[in-house]
Amino acid sequence: MEITLDKKSANQGLVRISLKEEDYQDKVTAKLKDYAKQANIKGFRPGKAPLGMIRNLYGTSVMVEEINSILGEKLNNYLKEQDFKILGDPIPDESKQQDIDWKTQKEFDFDYKIGFVENIEVPLDSKIKANNFKIKVDDAEVKETVENLLSQQGESSNPEVSEEGDNLYGDLAKADGTWSKTLTFPIDKLTKKLGSKFIGVSKDAVIEFPSKDVKKAQWDEAFGLTDEEKEHVDGDLTFTVKNINRTAKAELNQTFFDKIFGPDQVKNEEEFMTKVKETLQANYDKESKVYTEEELKKALVEKAKIELPEEFLKEWLLKANQGKVSAEDVEKEYPAYARQLTWSLISNHLATANDIKAEHEDVIEKTKAMVREQFAASGLGSQMEDSMDMFVDNYLKGEEGQNYMNMLTSVQNDKVLAMVMEKLKLKDKEITVEEFKKLLEE
Repeated sequence: MEITLDKKSANQGLVRISLKEEDYQDKVTAKLKDYAKQANIKGFRPGKAPLGMIRNLYGTSVMVEEINSILGEKLNNYLKEQDFKILGDPIPDESKQQDIDWKTQKEFDFDYKIGFVENIEVPLDSKIKANNFKIKVDDAEVKETVENLLSQQGESSNPEVSEEGDNLYGDLAKADGTWSKTLTFPIDKLTKKLGSKFIGVSKDAVIEFPSKDVKKAQWDEAFGLTDEEKEHVDGDLTFTVKNINRTAKAELNQTFFDKIFGPDQVKNEEEFMTKVKETLQANYDKESKVYTEEELKKALVEKAKIELPEEFLKEWLLKANQGKVSAEDVEKEYPAYARQLTWSLISNHLATANDIKAEHEDVIEKTKAMVREQFAASGLGSQMEDSMDMFVDNYLKGEEGQNYMNMLTSVQNDKVLAMVMEKLKLKDKEITVEEFKKLLEE
């Protein structure tokens, strides 16, 4: 047996496994003898059929089976011995295998395409530029949040004519009639210039406006359109009013305080404002942490300059998901896949280089934190603590154990990023909520 590697490029290669008859014949003969002991063939007592007859009946299929077993084992062991990182799975040259004459050939060559990366280096030095973003919640943000809460908790009505602060329900459509969607949107989420067109209108009114008058973020924030739907909203648009929804503001009193934070959590307006600010700050702290980490990942990916075997990976993704995705799907999703794969390679490299390990206990604690957050959002946090172990166990066993592996990876990423942030001594950069929103739009 001979195994050779031809590196076609810096990240793609061809592994050839050459087999001679002596490499597989003993295993084939042993398997046929086992068949003979169990075979029940007409004209012979059970297990007494001649080996030659068994070979004629089953020889080719057994040979194919044993050769495939040998190939899988030898290829796997060979790739494990290499000092480069294999990506995806080897792709057999099917066209070459189709030319094999299994009945007459004694010697075989099998070719496998491979994709890999080697010599990953991620020096953690001052050349990596990244900030530790800190979002400062100011009084204006608190006031806006309280105003929204008062509106949400107030009594609703359906007036005949719209006013500032109302929500309009109706059909957003292209003026040429080629696309439409029924939705509700708040007038206040639009610019003052555009919003004025929707004030003082009644049911069945048709408002015309050009799509250029809608800011990019407002397609999400006001109209709630998906990326696919946004592709339709170009040129002239219309909105046909079907209903007007108005909510009178609630009163800033103890009943309101209890609705927002629970009974007797705050006892006056000053405590309420403080609690709102603390809650907002905690939420933005989480968001800024995520943003900081994503920006740091981008900086590390740029620094590492890992060249992926794009052609190989696209072919592998198509074959690995055969029937589930098209070549067009792979082409569209590849950039996101490549970014995630590159970060995974960097994370694993830094974890190994710095002896960082994700322990089972870390996985349990991170999962508990996730479950607590989910239940807290639904107002059931404190009631679920006694059943926490059951929820965690059920989640981690889900998706045939894939949830556990995903959480393990997440823990490793957390530890790697924490280590990187400490080594690079990221500079804190305080920004306002508005500045943060602009960063997200870029």
